[in-house]
Amino acid sequence: MNIVGVDLGGTKVRAVLADGTGKLLARTDRPTQADRGLDSVIDNIVSVINKVMSKSTPGEVLAIGIGAPGPLNPRTGVVFSPPNLPGWTDVPLRDLIEAKLGLPVYLGNDANLAALGEYTFGAGKEYRYLVYITVSTGIGGGIIEDGNIIHGSRGAAGEIGHMTIKLDGPVCNCGNIGCFEALASGTAIRKRALDLLNTNRPTLLRELSNNNLDSVNAVMVEKAAKLGDEAALELLYDTAIYLGVGITNILHLFNPEIVVIGGGVSQVGDLIFEPLRAEVNRRAMPAFRENVPIVPTDLGDDVGLYGTIALVLQNYEDAQRRKQQLAHLRRDGI
Repeated sequence: MNIVGVDLGGTKVRAVLADGTGKLLARTDRPTQADRGLDSVIDNIVSVINKVMSKSTPGEVLAIGIGAPGPLNPRTGVVFSPPNLPGWTDVPLRDLIEAKLGLPVYLGNDANLAALGEYTFGAGKEYRYLVYITVSTGIGGGIIEDGNIIHGSRGAAGEIGHMTIKLDGPVCNCGNIGCFEALASGTAIRKRALDLLNTNRPTLLRELSNNNLDSVNAVMVEKAAKLGDEAALELLYDTAIYLGVGITNILHLFNPEIVVIGGGVSQVGDLIFEPLRAEVNRRAMPAFRENVPIVPTDLGDDVGLYGTIALVLQNYEDAQRRKQQLAHLRRDGI
């Protein structure tokens, strides 16, 4: 029995073939080409699925798991209006892919599935209550409660990036003010770095960017900080404090056993994690923070793909039944 997992991003769509234990057997990717419209994206999804399925024995693939940007409803398989997939409004993604490939499809929010992947295969394997936070261009999250994703009434729960962290903070892309994402994401680091470059304060960022503001990003800030640049170190410290505030809220709301952080910002290491943990220790009530590790992901960039595999495994019996139903429908020409 094999499983296909798909990670649908705004710039790239990736697919893997895995066996029933989660071992990855094959992988491929191609550009999403979101600017070309829905039909083009669907074609690209089908293309990567077919490519990895060609590495499996015919008939061995049980089902397909897809992680997509939200908001979406995992129960109905409908993607509402993700900002990085222009023109998508109430797209029945699950049904579209099932109709083209004749296999059961299970759909989930990419951040929720990353949480499920970490819970099933990664740093959260020994825990029942987990929060996963991805900190990259934006901030997303997923909450695992006793082994299950908390979906909410419309499947959109876990949008932790839009908690208000600072009452008079910057305007977020969502239209709110002072969101977690607007203060602690990679995009937020870049904005503060650009503000810094508009001052007279000495910083290696001028040299590293060759005064090309378009090249400034969170990775460059990390590099400058690791070279000892005081201004860059302050930027990362401020980011860690905001992350600490947000995680304190999460601890008090969800009372997890472990917090796992993924995404590019998580790869900075101790420059982020040490002040972050210290801020949580300063703010959180002891009953909520004691013996709760805050750790980077074990699964790197593949965490979402592992989540799509875990999603199918959670629905194993249903997938077997639906695979037979879809095969009958195809044979009957329906």
